[in-house]
Amino acid sequence: MAFGHTPWLICLLCILLALSEDFSVFVGSVSDKRPGGPIINVTKHLSFPDFSFNKNPRIFHDVKLLGSANFSNEKGALQIPDEAQAVDLRHRAGRALYSSPIRLLDPPTETPASFETTFAFQLNNGTHLSSDGREYGGSGLTFIIVPDEFTVGRPGPWLAMLNDACEDNYKAVAVEFDTHQSPGFRDPNDNHVGINLGSIISSRTFNASDVGVVLKDGLVHRAWITYDGPRRWMDIRLGSGDEDYPTKSIFSESLDLSPFLKEYMFVGFSASTGNLTQIHSVLSWNFTSTSQAFLRMPSTETCESKILEDIETTKKARAEPPSSFLIFVAVVALAVVVLLAMYLNARRRHDQSNSIVVLPDLKQRPTPPNKPRRFTISEISSATRCFSELEILGSDSRGVYYRGKLSNSCQVAVKRFSAQFLNSQGLDRRRLLKEIGAMSRVRHPNLLSIRGWCQDNREVMVVYDFFTNGSLDKWLFGVGVLPWSRRFKVVKDVADALCFLHSKQLPHKNMKTTSVFLDLSFRAALGDFGFVLSGTDSRQFESAVSEKADVFEFGVFVLEVIAGRKRLDAEVDQKERDLLDFAWRMHEVDEKVKVVDGRMGSALNPKQAIRVLEIGLLCTVNETKGRPCMEEVVEFLSMEGPIPELPPTRPVSLFPYNSATGLCTGYSCAPFK
Repeated sequence: MAFGHTPWLICLLCILLALSEDFSVFVGSVSDKRPGGPIINVTKHLSFPDFSFNKNPRIFHDVKLLGSANFSNEKGALQIPDEAQAVDLRHRAGRALYSSPIRLLDPPTETPASFETTFAFQLNNGTHLSSDGREYGGSGLTFIIVPDEFTVGRPGPWLAMLNDACEDNYKAVAVEFDTHQSPGFRDPNDNHVGINLGSIISSRTFNASDVGVVLKDGLVHRAWITYDGPRRWMDIRLGSGDEDYPTKSIFSESLDLSPFLKEYMFVGFSASTGNLTQIHSVLSWNFTSTSQAFLRMPSTETCESKILEDIETTKKARAEPPSSFLIFVAVVALAVVVLLAMYLNARRRHDQSNSIVVLPDLKQRPTPPNKPRRFTISEISSATRCFSELEILGSDSRGVYYRGKLSNSCQVAVKRFSAQFLNSQGLDRRRLLKEIGAMSRVRHPNLLSIRGWCQDNREVMVVYDFFTNGSLDKWLFGVGVLPWSRRFKVVKDVADALCFLHSKQLPHKNMKTTSVFLDLSFRAALGDFGFVLSGTDSRQFESAVSEKADVFEFGVFVLEVIAGRKRLDAEVDQKERDLLDFAWRMHEVDEKVKVVDGRMGSALNPKQAIRVLEIGLLCTVNETKGRPCMEEVVEFLSMEGPIPELPPTRPVSLFPYNSATGLCTGYSCAPFK
C-alpha cells in the first residue's frame, strides 16, 4: 500500500517545497510580531526615610539582611558590618536587599527599565594607621542590582558583590563607592566611584575628588543614580548629605544595561571589610523604577484597553496582505485531500482482500515517561560526550559524577563507579544492582530520583536527575553565606528524606553534604546513595546497622550546616579542628553559640539554631545512651515539643568506622570521614 501512495506523496512534497519559501515568510511574519496590546508602564516605588524599626516595624519584612548586616535603631541606619554583634569587624561581608524582586527588563523588546535612586550614606573608618601615619579605610559600599536574594559576595575588595560560586555570565549591576585601592582590580585610587557590569572589575571608574567628595571623611554623603532605559543613558551625581541636586555629574553617558539584567531582579546594598575595618551606614533610601510592558490580555479593570486592542487588531488585519495566508490555506486543503484519498484507497484494498485474515495487534501498555530503565553504554557515552573531563561535576572514593544530556534533551547526572570500588573485597555486583533497582523505585519530594542504570561486564553506572544548583557543600563551604532560613529548611528536607527511606527499610549509607542537592528554589533532595554492602546474608541486620549509621552521619551533617564548615578542617585552630569534638566541648561549658556560623549575622534565629544543634548532638550519642531514630528527629525539628536532655559529656564511641565497606562494625557506630 505504501508504494501505491508514492505518487501522491511525491506530488505533495513537490508542492510543499515550492511553497516553503512563501510559507516560511508567512510564519516568520506572524512569529516576529510584537505583542499587539497597548503599552503600559509598570512602576515600583520604595521609600525609607530612615531604618529605625521603632518607626517602621515592617522594616524586617521589607528589607532582607544577609551576612554581617543589621539595623541600628539608635542611629536609624542600615549598617554593614554589624558593629553591635561582631567581635572582630575584619573580613566581614553583608548585603541588604529589598525583599521582593522588581521588574527591570521587558524580555520581548529587551528594553531595560528606567529607574532613579537616591540614598544618604556615611563611611566611618577604623583606627588603623599605616606606617606613614595616614589612616586607611575599609573596602567600601555598593548599590547593587542582583538576580537572587541569598548570595553574599566575598569580603575585602570584592565588596560583597560577587563570590567564587558566581558564574561568568552572572547577571549583576553595581555602582561602587570604593575607599580602598586594589591594584589587582584596576582601582585608580582609594576614593573613587565605579560601575560594575557582571564583574568585580569596574568597567568605568571616576575620581570622587573631582566633585569635592572624600568618601571616607566620616561625613554624610548622598548619591543620585538615574537611568533612562529606552535611551540607555545613565547619570550619577555625588554630593554632601544636605546638598540639593548637584549641577555637575560625575558620570553622564550612554550605557546599555540590558545584557546584565533579567526581567525581575533584587535591588539594595552590599559592603565589606578586609584587613582594615569600616562601618558602612545607609541612612535613607528612595528608589523608583518604571518599565514598559505590552498588555497582552484585555484588562478587567477598564474598557479602554479592550477597545484599543480591538482597534489595533482590526487595523493590522486590514493591512495584512492576503497572499501568504491564501497559500497557507491552499497547502492545508491539499494535504486534507491527499490524506482522504489515501484513506479511501486503503479501505478499498481491505475490502478486496478476503483471503487474508488480519489479526489485531496486541495493545502495548504505555511505558511511563519517568520509569527507571536500563541504559546502554552508547547512550551514556553519547550523553556525557564520551565521559569528557569538561562534563565532570565531582568525584569521591566510589567514583566520578558526570553531567549528561539524554537524546530527549533531559539533563542528568551520571555516577560512574570506579574500578577500584567495584573490585573491592566483599562487593557483590548482583546485590549492588538489586539495591540500585530498589532505590530507583522509591519516590519522595526530597529524594533525588534515579532515572536508570547502566551495567556490563566492567562498568556500573547510576543515572540521576540533574539539579542546577549542584550539591550543598558548594553553597555551605564556599565564600558566600547561606542564610539561616535556607539552612534550616535544608536540614528539615534531608530529615524527611531519611525518615522516609528508613520507613521502607532502605538505609542511605552515604549521608554527607555532598549527597544533598539543591534545585532552583533551594529545595533539598538527598541523593548519591551509598549502595555499599556489608557481605552479611541478613538484609534485616544490615539495614538496622546502616540506619543507625545514617542517624549518626545526619548528626554530623547538622553540625556542618550550622557551623558552615567541614567536619575536619585543617585551616582552623587545632582545638577546633574536629567539629564534632569542638561542639561537644562547647556543650559541656554551655557555650554552644560559638559553634554557630557567625557569618550569618542578624538574620540568624539563635534560639532555633541552638535547638537544631542540640538535635544534631543527640544523633551522635551511642544507641544505648539515647540516639533517636529519624522519625523522632523529624518530630524534634517541628519545634513543637521538648527534646531529650543531652548527656553532660560526650559519649565515647565503641565501634570504629570501616572505610573499605562504608559501614560501621557495630550498632553504636560513629562513622568518621
